[in-house]
Amino acid sequence: MFKFLKRKKQAAFINEVDQENLPRHVGIIMDGNGRWAKSRGLPRSAGHRAGAATLKKITEFASDMGIRYITAYAFSTENWKRPKAEIDALMDLLLDYLKDKKLLEGNQVRLKFIGDRSVLTDEIKEQMEIAEEESAGRDKTILYLAINYGGQQEITKAVRTICQKAAAGQLDPGGVTEQTISENLYTEIPDVDLIIRPSGEFRLSNFLLWQSAYSEFWFSNINWPDFSEKDFTQAILDYQNRNRRFGGI
Repeated sequence: MFKFLKRKKQAAFINEVDQENLPRHVGIIMDGNGRWAKSRGLPRSAGHRAGAATLKKITEFASDMGIRYITAYAFSTENWKRPKAEIDALMDLLLDYLKDKKLLEGNQVRLKFIGDRSVLTDEIKEQMEIAEEESAGRDKTILYLAINYGGQQEITKAVRTICQKAAAGQLDPGGVTEQTISENLYTEIPDVDLIIRPSGEFRLSNFLLWQSAYSEFWFSNINWPDFSEKDFTQAILDYQNRNRRFGGI
């Protein structure tokens, strides 16, 4: 009965939005896990675990709504500055997430990753590859998890690759365009239309810097573990009420 009522409520939220004006690509900065845990007298690791559950819930809901691409900021290149105990807890949580064989299966969500994998453990890299392979046949929504990701690092990598191709005679330096750079980024999908950041912060924090040139932003004071389907719906409704001119009139 509870599941039926929940699905009915979610369907009501979905019916509020204009299906002809959905963002193709939504970026989510999952912020506020630590503050959520602290306010409850819990360790930060409990906040990260609650945040992972929220990601699953919101991804499934967004997929039902018809969102094609989602990129979630899971672990940044700057997050290595955090205490070792918290980093270890985050990596353990990531492994648990990846080993969940039923993860997002019912919603036909494909799982992919962006970021520098080279410094991750062999076990994590193996599980990432398995998750990508096992979800490759799903085609409703693609969820990109940004792990050891930084926008400046991504652009630097793209420029380095372009320079190497030019040095090898594979590319004319005079012919480098914005499209050339886009083609050498981690992402292989349309630029992000809407970026959602909860928890009261008002910055990008090195997230999808190139891809967010014309993104709409939606901020709230809600800590990520408390972020609900209603909040996601409100973000989409606000997005749909904006006039995206892309520099025109």
